[in-house]
Amino acid sequence: MAAQPAQPPAIDAEDVWTVAGRTFRSRLIVGTGKYKDYATNAAAAEAAGAEIVTVAVRRVNLSDPSQPMLVDYVKPDRFTFLPNTAGCFTGEDAVRTLRLAREAGGWSLVKLEVLSDPKHLYPDMEETLRALKLLVADGFDVMVYCSDDPVYARKLEDAGACAIMPLGAPIGSGLGIQNQVNIRLIVEQTTVPVLVDAGVGTASDAAVAMELGCDGVLMNTAIAEAKDPIRMARAMKHAVLAGRDAYLAGRMPKKRYADPSSPLAGLI
Repeated sequence: MAAQPAQPPAIDAEDVWTVAGRTFRSRLIVGTGKYKDYATNAAAAEAAGAEIVTVAVRRVNLSDPSQPMLVDYVKPDRFTFLPNTAGCFTGEDAVRTLRLAREAGGWSLVKLEVLSDPKHLYPDMEETLRALKLLVADGFDVMVYCSDDPVYARKLEDAGACAIMPLGAPIGSGLGIQNQVNIRLIVEQTTVPVLVDAGVGTASDAAVAMELGCDGVLMNTAIAEAKDPIRMARAMKHAVLAGRDAYLAGRMPKKRYADPSSPLAGLI
């Protein structure tokens, strides 16, 4: 009987990650903004295989039943909602927004972002750190959007952040990861999860983030503004899986010169 070909190893079903005591299999987090409607948003989240969806508390309808409501499509019993402070430019606004979110939905795992200039939407790191300390003291588990600065990333972790989320490029730009060196430095020094947040434009950007050793990737515009959001969501799912597997496999070293695949010794 002919021998059966060896089957390739499957991706480890138990390759999970944990944030604030909550464990997830999907390393892709998707947003809930910019879609043409909530139905498309929900279909994209399903196609992405996401378990966590971010919710801009100030922009998404969560409580007015006279209007289309996000929770009628993106079901809270199917996804973990991650309230965020998109659109906040002061620490006070961010803290107030998340306290209202906790009252409305009981959410304690949250994403903090405090923005600076509306043109580039880079985070105001001084305000971000101040708001983080207030939220941690108030019992929140805080995932923090931040600049790709290893020094501030360490300060955020020391102040109690449960995840560090450095930008790859400006929000909504689709430029991909602009500073791989800093992202890798943040990964190497950080003991809580690190997730690239902002700037991803296509599947290869997500794969790069995972190949750098990030625990996950958060994206919204890259899927929502694709010509086919559902197909792009599926592509991002595969990219995150491929990038994670490549990171775990360990890439070959880069070399300055050619190294033949076939040995040269014994040639006729």
